[in-house]
Amino acid sequence: MIERRNAWGEERVYFHDDSGRVRRLTAAWTSAVAPDPFASVSAGRSHFRVDDLLHLVALIVRQSAAQGSAGASSRQRKVSRE
Repeated sequence: MIERRNAWGEERVYFHDDSGRVRRLTAAWTSAVAPDPFASVSAGRSHFRVDDLLHLVALIVRQSAAQGSAGASSRQRKVSRE
């Protein structure tokens, strides 16, 4: 490894490949980063992190709200046609 630095908003590692060319990879794809503390503590017993579940809940709420408003407008149109 030549160096590790933040580039384009994420940590990257720079290294020489077998032909001597400089290459770069996202650091998360390598062993250069420390293991995720949640993954270490859960030891494979949990498939989801709390932050990921909270993001999922927020997405579901937004999707439900969008579908609810679309459904309400279609109901209003049906009523007005009768």
